[in-house]
Amino acid sequence: QVQLVESGGGTVQAGGTVRLTCAASGVIFNTYVMGWFRQAPGKEREFVAAIPWSGGGTNYADAVKGRFTISRDYFKNLVFLQTNSVKPEDAAVYYCAAARSGSYLNSEATEYEYWGQGTQVTVSG
Repeated sequence: QVQLVESGGGTVQAGGTVRLTCAASGVIFNTYVMGWFRQAPGKEREFVAAIPWSGGGTNYADAVKGRFTISRDYFKNLVFLQTNSVKPEDAAVYYCAAARSGSYLNSEATEYEYWGQGTQVTVSG
């Protein structure tokens, strides 16, 4: 069983930066894919970014490409989402997710079995 706990959310000014962290506990196999999703009020949960736990590639939603960066610390079981040039439309609850297998190019939430509780990102200004 894998448990995911997000942290790092809060209020950020438009144009600013926030770094989200996901701490994973349990056994993470190299077949796992780690992802970030977000959900704004009244909207469906949407894909943000993904990375294979073994490394070797990243995948981003068009809305965040060039501004957000996903990475992971293999030895500390951490996944990060660096968000730069934040826009008002980036405000949402951000969720960390893990898929036991599959491709990091897959952006479907249904492919992920494990989810964190979410962390709120609010954009001011």
